[in-house]
Amino acid sequence: MEQSSSEITAKFKASLVQGESILDLTGGMGIDLSYLSKGFEKAFYAEQNSELLKITQHNYEVLGIGNVQFIGGNSEVFLSEIQTKFSWIYLDPHRRDDTGNKVVRLEDCEPNVLKVKDLIFEKTDKILLKVSPMLDIDLAILGLKNVCEVYIVAVENEVKEILFKLEKDYEGEAKIQAINFPKQVLVAGSDLPEKHVFTFQKSEEKTAVISFSSPKQFLYEPNASILKSGAFRMTAQVFGLQKIAPHSHLYTSEQLVEHFQGRTFQIKAVCKLDKKEIAKQISGNKANITIRNFPLTVKQIREKLKLNEGGDDYLFATTDAQNQKIVIVCSK
Repeated sequence: MEQSSSEITAKFKASLVQGESILDLTGGMGIDLSYLSKGFEKAFYAEQNSELLKITQHNYEVLGIGNVQFIGGNSEVFLSEIQTKFSWIYLDPHRRDDTGNKVVRLEDCEPNVLKVKDLIFEKTDKILLKVSPMLDIDLAILGLKNVCEVYIVAVENEVKEILFKLEKDYEGEAKIQAINFPKQVLVAGSDLPEKHVFTFQKSEEKTAVISFSSPKQFLYEPNASILKSGAFRMTAQVFGLQKIAPHSHLYTSEQLVEHFQGRTFQIKAVCKLDKKEIAKQISGNKANITIRNFPLTVKQIREKLKLNEGGDDYLFATTDAQNQKIVIVCSK
């Protein structure tokens, strides 16, 4: 249940793929395929858990989803025996080991997509793969190969899943898209809410020209999907910002930059981690605390400053370009 897609992420996946036929190799609760199937004439659901298959089949009947064929048993065996060629094959490998512990690496999931990829490509030219939001994207691209696009999907600033689009003969560089659905407000003419999209390639990230600065008038924190994507230099270049420090991933500017993809704050003061100094800059004994490249935890800082959570003041504990530990006091 916990690995199942939400409605919004399932709809997003459905916007990425269309064609004549799709096979979901890891059917599960069937949420993804219930939306993916709308873009195809025929859809196939494969699931080795017979009880789960029956439940999903019943739900599809109630929902009036009529273009899906259900297949029980081991999906790898089915894949090796069937002669059909599919427009797309989708899979969301099971992410728990035999003892019930969570796993993240592709080779630890079931099925092991690195092992069965060649077999899958015998039955399709296009794969859509959903993986854990904790997965190392760079390592996955190296291992998978044939990756043409990567989508990091966040809902209300929480990364929910990472998607890889693979094409059989693709040998180019992957395009990475950091997607964030900030709020559940539908866009006219679409099933999906408004979304923010940040697109780049790793080669652009490596060559992006940036500069560093002490905190100015405004502070910027990228949304979670951008942070997960690793677009740290590209964020500064695209939005015309300066970084606080190479590894802090906070940004600053003298003039307000509109439409930044993340949180924007006005800086009130820059302090040391000192209770009396910070108390002068905030109202009451409340503050929202974030750490970025700082040796203490939020809990330790809260205890040291004797501050409760909440209020209108925001504290960013970080390390600047001179390797000094600072606290940036802001208002939203």
